[in-house]
Amino acid sequence: MRAVAVIDGEHYPPVVQDALAELPYEFVAAVLVGGVEKLRGGEEYGVPIVGDLDETLAFEPEIVIDLSDEPVLPPETRLLLASRSLALGLRYLGPDFDFEPPRAEPVTVPSLAVIGTGKRIGKTALTGQLARLLAVDRDVVVVAMGRGGPPEPEQIEVPPTLDDLLELSREGRHAASDHLETAVLAGVRTIGCRRCGGGLAGQVATSNVVAGARLAERLAPDIVVFDGSGAALPPVAADRQVLVTGGSRDVRAGLNPYRVLVSDLVVALGVPDEQVEAVRELSSVPVVRCELRLRPVEPLRGETVAVFTAGPASLDHLDAHVATVSINLADRVRLREDLASTDAETYVIEIKAAAIDVVAEEAQKRGARVVFARNDVVPLAGEPDLDTELLRLADEAMAVHG
Repeated sequence: MRAVAVIDGEHYPPVVQDALAELPYEFVAAVLVGGVEKLRGGEEYGVPIVGDLDETLAFEPEIVIDLSDEPVLPPETRLLLASRSLALGLRYLGPDFDFEPPRAEPVTVPSLAVIGTGKRIGKTALTGQLARLLAVDRDVVVVAMGRGGPPEPEQIEVPPTLDDLLELSREGRHAASDHLETAVLAGVRTIGCRRCGGGLAGQVATSNVVAGARLAERLAPDIVVFDGSGAALPPVAADRQVLVTGGSRDVRAGLNPYRVLVSDLVVALGVPDEQVEAVRELSSVPVVRCELRLRPVEPLRGETVAVFTAGPASLDHLDAHVATVSINLADRVRLREDLASTDAETYVIEIKAAAIDVVAEEAQKRGARVVFARNDVVPLAGEPDLDTELLRLADEAMAVHG
């Protein structure tokens, strides 16, 4: 294999030269990443020395071999280098580690992917908002990948009602799966898929997303939106990609820099300024800082409500008297404790986790009204217009396919 070596000046050059000769690769270039202790000046390694990994593409490498070490490459710096290698499509191999770029199948229709740096950071909220925005003048299909998705890709043509979701739940289904949530809240056709496992760079262990993509292609929409799952990436080569990061997720941690480097837009939800600056240091990708704003899909008319979400949300704008707020949809024990002390005429519910099998079931028993709620992704003051950025990516994706 044609290889690029990552070397440093903490090794004597003859040691590096012998390693390049001994290892079973055709070394075509080397990147000197630092260190001066063992260098006298004018060293020769038998291959061209370049300044960074981007320059090595001129030599058509297939793999990057890391022959450096601490202190030149501490773990966080090495993972950043690995992220850059993967973003260039190059496998990154060291003495006891091996990172491969996540596999991605081509898609024959225009497509966008929404990915994240973790769970419950607003990724599916953005997918729904993107779908609603595009559906104004385009035929949209959303392919959603989740940990609770169906064994075979499931096509949803008509938005499910509360009764539909309760029936699914009573059959033992995960009735708050992302494709069902998006169908309810965005009103577009969706395809539900599943995945298991997630690697450091987002590769899934198993999934039926590719089969879901083929189903979406047969529907011949104007554009397909792929919704990732947690930090796992849909295993498809979307034309454009949006990264959602939020909360305590550090974009510099692990292989998160890879996610930044392969994205065309970053939506930052509730992240400190240093995280935004870290994104900008990694890439010139546009960044829009936003907040989530809970939005009931039906008018509340000043009634007394109990709000059930999977995390903190802004409620000041609600036209209601908020009697109870529970952020425990993902914790059934605490959720049931919250329900025991709930007294409200209307339950405002995010379609997440135990929203249907616990909260909606209890609301129905009590005769309470159920109003579903979505999270709008709203740019902070002074930030670029998010919808404009999303439409730009959609137009670019469609232009790729003529």
